[in-house]
Amino acid sequence: MATDFRLKEQLPEITDRLMDTYQAIGTINHLGHCPLPSVEAVIDVVLDLNEILFPGYRRRQSLHMGNVQYFVGDLLDSLHDRLTQQVARALRHAYRRKTGTTCDDAQTPDFEAVGQEKTLAFLSALPRLRELLASDVQAAYDGDPAAGSLDEIIFCYPGLEAITVYRLAHELLQLDVPYIPRMMTEWAHRRTGVDIHPGASIGPSFFIDHGTGVVIGATCEIARNVKLYQGVTLGALSFPRDEDTGQLVRNQKRHPTIEENVVVYANATILGGDTTIGANSVIGASVSLTRSVPPNTVVTIEKPSLRFREAS
Repeated sequence: MATDFRLKEQLPEITDRLMDTYQAIGTINHLGHCPLPSVEAVIDVVLDLNEILFPGYRRRQSLHMGNVQYFVGDLLDSLHDRLTQQVARALRHAYRRKTGTTCDDAQTPDFEAVGQEKTLAFLSALPRLRELLASDVQAAYDGDPAAGSLDEIIFCYPGLEAITVYRLAHELLQLDVPYIPRMMTEWAHRRTGVDIHPGASIGPSFFIDHGTGVVIGATCEIARNVKLYQGVTLGALSFPRDEDTGQLVRNQKRHPTIEENVVVYANATILGGDTTIGANSVIGASVSLTRSVPPNTVVTIEKPSLRFREAS
């Protein structure tokens, strides 16, 4: 079918109308000389961080103790430069949003220097994060009889992938880096179906089996050796509003606390910042909880009655 160029004459008018919206609705466009953090660059950083956290399992193979130090050192140098740039951009944009200053304002802080400081603090945490992730891999192997080896878990388990990205993002959030932690965890969410807010606090030996549909809220606290199955929601019960402004009250604990050695089975829902699941408890499939459970408790719903009849 040939292009009707007479119809294309509408395009300048559409362009003018879009320009009007850019003037009228400034909240969803960023037009200026201050570059924003790049989602693509952040994802590339995450992929390269995985090369360091799990050397030999990802894109670069044929690594051994004779060449891995050079490989890691070279990659760290590149990560330092790229992440410093992205962190500086995020810090600058957050500062401008808060203060209303322009990109060229001479009084603004040296965001590149602050970004480098935060980046180095983050990179220095990688050995500790490897220890945490080793405990997560072992927890998956210990908790899943279908796992043939630790290698299989590293290669194949979406829960581990989501936890890995969460642990990186959480570290950046602890350093008060804006935007980038959520970029990271939402990318992992799209890839794995596991939605972990980087603000959640999660202890070692954490295992998400199957993964799809798991939601862990921003103020959730999870102790060591906790196991979740697919479809589990650790969410908020309600969203309090300020009596005067009607705006949502932020920075309050809205999500549950899960103590150590707890198992939560598929499609269970646990809601509320005052809700605590006591240590060594088991929450059965499809249970819905909005109140606390004492330690050493098994919570299940009554078995439904099934009715059978001859097919017509």
